[in-house]
Amino acid sequence: MEPLQSAFRALADPTRRGILTLLAQSEMTIGEVTEAFPMTRAAVKKHLTILEEGRLIEVEPRGRERVNRLRPGALKPVSDWITQLDAAWDDRLADLKSAIERDLQ
Repeated sequence: MEPLQSAFRALADPTRRGILTLLAQSEMTIGEVTEAFPMTRAAVKKHLTILEEGRLIEVEPRGRERVNRLRPGALKPVSDWITQLDAAWDDRLADLKSAIERDLQ
């Protein structure tokens, strides 16, 4: 799956966005993430797997635990894509403004 598509798939779910918010504050084990949500450890693990597949988090084995953390710059491809769309709309709106101003003269 394309990296940007994987990132959007991961971001599509509100629980995964909540997990990202937690991991933006500090790294956490699966157990710590599970404590923050009303769901099973298996369900949290599935969400973490999708976030990892989307390259939004990285997982580091530490002994018997796996520590999850937000990847630095993970949302940059998403931000870049949104910025491209924003720039396109800015150009279109500027063209519209120019056309209206010409018609008013």
